[in-house]
Amino acid sequence: MKSILNKKTPWQPGDNATLRGVGVKVFWAYPTIVVQDLPDLIALYMPAGVLGKDTDHKPTPQELLAAEKINITDCQWDRTDVLMLIVPGEAFSTYVMWETGTKNLVCWYINLQEPIRRTQIGFDTMDNMLDVVVSPDMSEWKWKDDDEFAEAEQVGFYSHETAREIWAEGEKAARLLTSERRDFYQQWQNWQANPEWEIPKLSPLWDKILGEVE
Repeated sequence: MKSILNKKTPWQPGDNATLRGVGVKVFWAYPTIVVQDLPDLIALYMPAGVLGKDTDHKPTPQELLAAEKINITDCQWDRTDVLMLIVPGEAFSTYVMWETGTKNLVCWYINLQEPIRRTQIGFDTMDNMLDVVVSPDMSEWKWKDDDEFAEAEQVGFYSHETAREIWAEGEKAARLLTSERRDFYQQWQNWQANPEWEIPKLSPLWDKILGEVE
């Protein structure tokens, strides 16, 4: 498995790329395997078993207002195998989530986030707290963490204008997945990882604030 200190050229299939959530600090970091890195779509694979970094508990909106005090610790992703489909410039990513080691689809998951940024070690973004869960057959969808998101707006973590934009982005992303881009996303449902790929490893620079690579 290749692990590269990146450059301006795209990542190659099979490369290790560290995906991070970065605000005033690095809140989480997970190693992924690059499936493709093209101008119209970035696809990253995170198999169950990867070792990363994350907060030692789920921070409340009040705690996020004093984010420097939040502790980051070792963690292991072991819930599902995840394929992340990201259109550069869009404020969400769409996850295909399978039961570990199978192709049994658990759900489609829309992670509302800042548009992805390319770095020396992979990609940076930051979660926007509100997410969308879509049924395997794409017939139904529901908000996730909407109560927490509403609380974050109330305490001033998000302005009212920003909150409205994020709600609207979630509705747009759900519509794209279940209707306008349905066929596009469904073609990824039976995607298979290269059997020669090993579990990716986190970059040693995971905790550094890095400039964006244009």
